[in-house]
Amino acid sequence: MRIGELARRSGVSERSLRYYEANGLLRAERTPGGHRDYGEWAVDRVISIQALYAAGLNSKKIAQLLPCMRDGDGTPSESATPRLVDELTAERGRLDRMIADLIRSRDVLDGIINTASTGLEPPTLPGANAGGQRTEPVSA
Repeated sequence: MRIGELARRSGVSERSLRYYEANGLLRAERTPGGHRDYGEWAVDRVISIQALYAAGLNSKKIAQLLPCMRDGDGTPSESATPRLVDELTAERGRLDRMIADLIRSRDVLDGIINTASTGLEPPTLPGANAGGQRTEPVSA
């Protein structure tokens, strides 16, 4: 498939695909006319690259990791080294710490929202429900 089709199917710009290729993250065959030609496997590869970027990995780390991953063709890779596993484990620890920090920040924000919301509720009148509506008949 040509670069435009890969961009459409993967949701990634052609410019990004060229960047991936320049950084060794993606490879393409060339047609006799010089156009890039990608196999079906490239869609899964690009989606994997995007997921790794979203996880906070840089292109250098992704380039190390990609040979260890299975593409859409399901072929196994034996390129994982103990050092790479250690580096990825450390990266996962960094992500875990970031997630814990975000959860703490969310909890603080929840407390502030709850405190601020308490002061915003209208006063409840005797004989009124939570919405301020009278529940007892008015005597004439």
